[in-house]
Amino acid sequence: MLADGRFPAGGHAHSGGLEAAVVAGRVSDPGTLEAFLRGRVSTSGAMAAAFAAAACLAFGGPPEAETESEPGTGTDSEPGTGTDSEPETRTGTETGGQGRISALDTELEARTPAPALRATSRKLGRQLLRTARAIRPHPGLDALAAALPGGPHQPVALGAAARALGLGPHAAAAAALHDAATGPATAAVRLLGLDPFAVHAVLARLAPDLDRLATAATARADAPAAELPAYGAPSLDISAELHATWEVRLFAS
Repeated sequence: MLADGRFPAGGHAHSGGLEAAVVAGRVSDPGTLEAFLRGRVSTSGAMAAAFAAAACLAFGGPPEAETESEPGTGTDSEPGTGTDSEPETRTGTETGGQGRISALDTELEARTPAPALRATSRKLGRQLLRTARAIRPHPGLDALAAALPGGPHQPVALGAAARALGLGPHAAAAAALHDAATGPATAAVRLLGLDPFAVHAVLARLAPDLDRLATAATARADAPAAELPAYGAPSLDISAELHATWEVRLFAS
C-alpha cells in the first residue's frame, strides 16, 4: 500500500526532478528516462532508502509482517515470549527510539542542500504521516507528529509508517526506492506522452538494482545516524531550485 501511487500522501503532485530534466532536454525518450532513473535511485533514492530503513528500525516494537532477522533487531523480544507487553503499541519514546528518529531527521536535513527539496521532503513527510495516522492509528506516529510539528522528512515518515503498518526495515527501504523510481516514471508519461508499456519495461529493468540497493540500505539500518549514506545529486539540487521559480509548471517539484 505504501508503494502504491494511489496512496494519498501527495506524491502524485511531484515529479522527483523529472519535469525540470524534461524542460532542460535531458530526458526525452525511454532511453534517457532510464538513465535519469538509474542516476536518481543510486543517489537520492539510495540515501532515502537507508534513512527509511533506519527510521523503521528505530520506531520501536518488532515488525508484525516481516519475520526474518533484520540488522539490529536482535535486542527486540520475539512475539509471544512474554518479555514485552503489547510490543506493537510501543512508541519511539518508550523504546528510546524518538531520539534516534530525531537524529535521523537532522542528519537527512544536512544531506539535503537545496531549500526547495528540503521543503518538499517535509511537506511529503507531513502528508504521509497524516495519512498513516488516519488509516492505522498508532501512538508512536502521534509522538512523531508532536516531536516534529513541521513534518519529518519523507524517508523518516516512510520508515515510521512502515513499522506502524507491521513492516520491517527492508520493506521500508524497498518502498523508498520504488517511490524514487515510479514517481518520475509516472510523470514522464504525463509530460512526454511516452508509451506506458515502454515506461514499465524501464522500471522492470531497474528491479534488480532496486533489490540490491534495498538490501544494502537494510544492512546499515542500525548504523549511527551520522554514518548513513550522504550520496549527492547536484543536478537534482540545482534543477529543484530553478523549478521552484517557474510560474507555470505541471508538478510541484
